[in-house]
Amino acid sequence: MPQSLSSVLVHIIFSTKERRPFLSDRETRLRLHQQLGGTSNALDCQSLIVGGVADHIHLLGVQARTITLADWIKELKRATSHWIKEEYPEQRAFSWQAGYGAFSVSQSQVASVRKYIHDQEEHHKKVDFVSEFKQFLERHQVPYDERYVWD
Repeated sequence: MPQSLSSVLVHIIFSTKERRPFLSDRETRLRLHQQLGGTSNALDCQSLIVGGVADHIHLLGVQARTITLADWIKELKRATSHWIKEEYPEQRAFSWQAGYGAFSVSQSQVASVRKYIHDQEEHHKKVDFVSEFKQFLERHQVPYDERYVWD
């Protein structure tokens, strides 16, 4: 086959360092979501939706053939951390957690994942981030040692 083709849909989740509520201001959060989407698109990783709350984000995107998952997420964090510190000097302490979660999504589940990300504010009135993330790990059968999940 002379052409390389792929369709790898990924639901990415990561939090602020120590789950600090750096993104409490809704306008700041929405601007950051736009930056995450734009950064992802610039890497040829089509961003389908970005959402989240004060202490973490969710991004559903299509991974490009030309970048590793780790490099995609590393650049998302690097670029947006730099952006937020420039745009909001009072946020100079802002940083993302070192780790992340990335979960495969089948094409048949895109609509439900989009809705889930869109409804984050409502969802987190009932469930905190730690519980939510553990549910993802368990649902996707990802073994983990809780001593190393949080920072």
